[in-house]
Amino acid sequence: MAPLEHDALAVREQLFHERVRECIICALLFASLYILCHFIITHFKKHTDFTAVHDDEDAAVNKIALELCTFTLAVALGAVLLLPFSIISNEVLLSFPQNYYIQWLNGSLIHGLWNLVFLFSNMSLVFLMPFAYFFTESEGFAGSKKGIMARVYETSVVLLLLTLLVLGMVWVASAIVGNDAASRQSLYDLWEYYLPYLYSCISLFGVLLLLLCTPFGLSIMFTVTGKLLVKPRLLEDLDEQLSCTRFEEAAVSHRIRSGKASCWLNLDMEMLREQFFAIRSKRRKLELRHRASPWQRNLGYPLAMLGLLALTGISVLIVCFHVLELLLDDAAMPRGIQDASLGQVSFSIFGSFGAALQVVLIFYLMVSSVVGFYSSPLFTRLLPERQDTPLTKIIGNCVSLLVLSSALPVFSRTLGITRFDLLGDFGRFNWLGNFYIVFLYNMGFAGLTTLCLVKRVSWAVQAELIRAFGLHKLPLPVTRCRIRSKPC
Repeated sequence: MAPLEHDALAVREQLFHERVRECIICALLFASLYILCHFIITHFKKHTDFTAVHDDEDAAVNKIALELCTFTLAVALGAVLLLPFSIISNEVLLSFPQNYYIQWLNGSLIHGLWNLVFLFSNMSLVFLMPFAYFFTESEGFAGSKKGIMARVYETSVVLLLLTLLVLGMVWVASAIVGNDAASRQSLYDLWEYYLPYLYSCISLFGVLLLLLCTPFGLSIMFTVTGKLLVKPRLLEDLDEQLSCTRFEEAAVSHRIRSGKASCWLNLDMEMLREQFFAIRSKRRKLELRHRASPWQRNLGYPLAMLGLLALTGISVLIVCFHVLELLLDDAAMPRGIQDASLGQVSFSIFGSFGAALQVVLIFYLMVSSVVGFYSSPLFTRLLPERQDTPLTKIIGNCVSLLVLSSALPVFSRTLGITRFDLLGDFGRFNWLGNFYIVFLYNMGFAGLTTLCLVKRVSWAVQAELIRAFGLHKLPLPVTRCRIRSKPC
């Protein structure tokens, strides 16, 4: 064999082994995410929907839909980990460029993961989740033989009609927005233009949802932290409060056991019970604060609040700096690349520390957006309950989380949280090149986050000062007026 042919064969063999290695790594990563998501959904699902006590067919259909939900949730979790994994991989390759044991971590693998997440996100949002919902609601065509296949046929027909409807709506919208032959002709190619265009609309909706939910979630996290952690004692006698609460609880309990209300207060037993439960809850909170160690009381709560303030303040500062960059340099605009060149330069001016801070901020903003999403009045009903979440609600949660998580890379790059450019089809979104959309998006995030932060922190400080100085115990002034017909 000639030397040239031998070298070409060796190159092809090396490429083949690299491709097999990448497929194995991707399969192992996705299998790990799938198993984790299976345990998460099993923790929340309603077991009566999956037992074959009443109908074996319904139980089988629900199990199939549950597997589709598990797949979708695994894709959502993979989308959350996509950008942090890429940033960490780049820093590892910078720190150990010649290490033999991390040669599998290369740009080809990262690019393949981005493409797979984009592909599975499209599949889940456009096909799998609508199929799962219609599959659980289907019963088969009238007059046909009952069974799972009859439900599959009905679901496929309904999904096909829905796909044609959405295709027509997107085609008309594209023809209206870009009134030229090229924009209308492009949608005839389903894979190259239609799905990326549809996913571009979904990603725009996702980043707008993140814009609204993240500042609201940040303010909710400050409140939740104050409720979960033990606050330090500030100008208050906790022993005296605990003694008074115990005495009050014993008095109300004695009145309930006696079976009659007080002679000068016309209270029924139901009001006494409600008062007793409220006092007991207050007593338990005071006991929890009393049992807390000085380190937990005087160090845990301040550190947690300072951490939240620091992360939120750093996020706002980064976004404000990115706004200035947008005004001065066109290179600050988010863009997509097709070649992931890892291990050449750090994506932060502070090196590995800045990259670690970027990863922390990305997870922090994602958690804040999820908290804000489930705390908003529109989506509170979607909040899953342990062992009591019906399948339709699980489908809604999976779709919502996938929309939020798949928009996270675009969200982070648009705000300038990271300099890692969008890989693959994530950078083909039409609205990413619009300066006004990106600029207003950054300004909206900075303004809303600052407003929620100042409002929440100022109210919390005011409430703590009022409680510390005992002003909440002062009687409120009552205005009396002598009007016969209208009481004041």
